[in-house]
Amino acid sequence: MDIYALLQIVVATIAATSAMTLFSYVISASFRELYKEPVLLTFLLTQLKIDLSLKSKATLAWLLHYFIGFIFVVIYHFLWVNNILQLSLWSAFLLGSLSGIIGIAGWMILFRLTDYKPDIDYKGYYIQLFFAHIIFALVAALFYYLISTIFLIAQSNVTI
Repeated sequence: MDIYALLQIVVATIAATSAMTLFSYVISASFRELYKEPVLLTFLLTQLKIDLSLKSKATLAWLLHYFIGFIFVVIYHFLWVNNILQLSLWSAFLLGSLSGIIGIAGWMILFRLTDYKPDIDYKGYYIQLFFAHIIFALVAALFYYLISTIFLIAQSNVTI
C-alpha cells in the first residue's frame, strides 16, 4: 500500500466515522436515548475496570471508534482495489448493510462478555446502528472516490 492509498483510506475513515457518529448523536438526541457509540464505549471501558481516568477512557473510546472505522475502510479498500466490488453507491450500500450487521453483532457480544447492561432501548439502538453503518459506507465511498479523483488530477499535471 502506497502513501496515497493510506491517505485516501485515512481521509475516508475520518469523514465516514464522523458522519456516522453525527448521525448517532442526532438520533440519540431526537429519541432521547443513549445511542452514542463513543459514550457507550467509555462506559464499557469503565465496566472492564481499566485503570485510567474517566477522561482517558473517553479519549480511548473515541480512538477505538475511529480505529474500528479505519479497519472497515481498509477492508472496503481491499474489495474495491481488487475488483471484488465496484466502487459504487450500490456496493457502498451493500458494505454498509454488512458492516451494520457486523456492528450489531459486535455490540451484542461486547454487552454479553462484559455483563454491561446499559439502560437503553436495544432494539432502537441496533436499528439506528444499522443505518449509521450505511451512512458510514456511503460517506467512505464518496470520500474515497473524491480523494482518488484528486490524486489522478494532481498526477496528470492538469491545471484547472
